[in-house]
Amino acid sequence: MRILVCVDDFLLWILDAVQAVDPVARTLIAGLAVMLETSILIGLIVPGDTVVIIASMGVDGPVEATAMVIAVVIGALIGESIGFWLGRWLGPRIRRSWVGRRIGEKNWDRAERYLQRRGGLAIFLSRFLPVLHSLVPLTVGMSTYSYRRFLVWTTPACLLWAVAYVSITSLAAGGFRELVDSVHYAGYIFVGVILLFLVLVYFGKKLLEKWEERHMRTDAAGGEDVRSDMKD
Repeated sequence: MRILVCVDDFLLWILDAVQAVDPVARTLIAGLAVMLETSILIGLIVPGDTVVIIASMGVDGPVEATAMVIAVVIGALIGESIGFWLGRWLGPRIRRSWVGRRIGEKNWDRAERYLQRRGGLAIFLSRFLPVLHSLVPLTVGMSTYSYRRFLVWTTPACLLWAVAYVSITSLAAGGFRELVDSVHYAGYIFVGVILLFLVLVYFGKKLLEKWEERHMRTDAAGGEDVRSDMKD
């Protein structure tokens, strides 16, 4: 029983510490983290999803939740737009740079083939695929795909991602606060919900990556070139 109380107290301390941060500052930090995550190549090292989860723990009410979603979506769109325009202006040079070589020619080729064979759907789905979520915006910028059509495909993906992370985390945190005084294992329920969500996200990405892999291979059967669909 004492262990359960300690866990609950520790989690309450974390939630109170996050909630003590100014809501505007907390929201802006989450948006900035996602912007960095979705920017070209930075997304390979900046854990934007972790920052969003922590920031969403302090969300108090639907107004803050809505503001958090909007900030995360805007941050993601700014980051992906940076990737797009860098691809349009400096794409080949970035690819040949030291950082580009560290990414690996194989990953660049996979991103190109994926865009060629799946078109706009590749932009939407890449938001949920490891590595490609940083490379695809740059790759789109190097293609003939227009910026307007790029936004049409990436905006709903960013919105879906933001709503999922913010809503699950904030609802779990709010539920924990309501249960902590009446249910001794409320802390374990909260942690279990967050872990279950992360596990589902992880395996969901793995399944999506496995399903879409056939469109990234050089021997993909029936992979038709959709370059004509990339014109404005």
